[in-house]
Amino acid sequence: MTVLAPLHFDDAREAAALAAFLTRLVHYDRAAAVRLQAGGGALAVFGRPSSFEVLAVRTARLADAVDLDVTVSAGELLDGVDEAAGKAAVPNAVTGPPWTGVLPPRAGWRPVAGLPSTAEMRGAVAAAVAEFRARDEELPEERRTRAERDLIGRAIWSRTLAPTGLPLRAVHAAQSLGFLPPAGAGETVALFASGPWLRLRTPYGSIALRTVPTGLTVTPGLSG
Repeated sequence: MTVLAPLHFDDAREAAALAAFLTRLVHYDRAAAVRLQAGGGALAVFGRPSSFEVLAVRTARLADAVDLDVTVSAGELLDGVDEAAGKAAVPNAVTGPPWTGVLPPRAGWRPVAGLPSTAEMRGAVAAAVAEFRARDEELPEERRTRAERDLIGRAIWSRTLAPTGLPLRAVHAAQSLGFLPPAGAGETVALFASGPWLRLRTPYGSIALRTVPTGLTVTPGLSG
């Protein structure tokens, strides 16, 4: 069995940020997997937080040039992060779920206009959560099932932020994973498109998703 060399980060804060991201992923799915891609001095970590139907991407700067492409357990990778030392042990590879073979493209991204402010996006998520709770409370006891709640959730979170076409669930995922800057922080959040993909980019990570279902297409992946 091949033992992969540990990753050494350019700054200990990079290790801490990665650990925070992995902690949130594991919170949603204890068996979560992540795909790691490293080239030169950059690392991209791809995860799929359960229930959001999006890909979350966290990047980090590395101290050394590394060539790596492997899918591993998110929990095991988290266990191997040494924040104080600014490094992470890379666990053994696992057989990844289907999404690990369908990553966003590296290039061809164009800006999409019309994205609301961070405060407005946070407000939209809060309103959607309140609506879900209200509609759930209105359900008669015999209809208060997981299937019925999933229908309500799907109807709410599939709504798009006009005129961008970005589903509200992508913003919800960004907020839940700690990617959205605090309202009024002045940090840039932008939206990009490439083919059937949309990518919400923030200073803390990206959320990517397909807007048009297509067959499996294996791509090199998003590096930043």
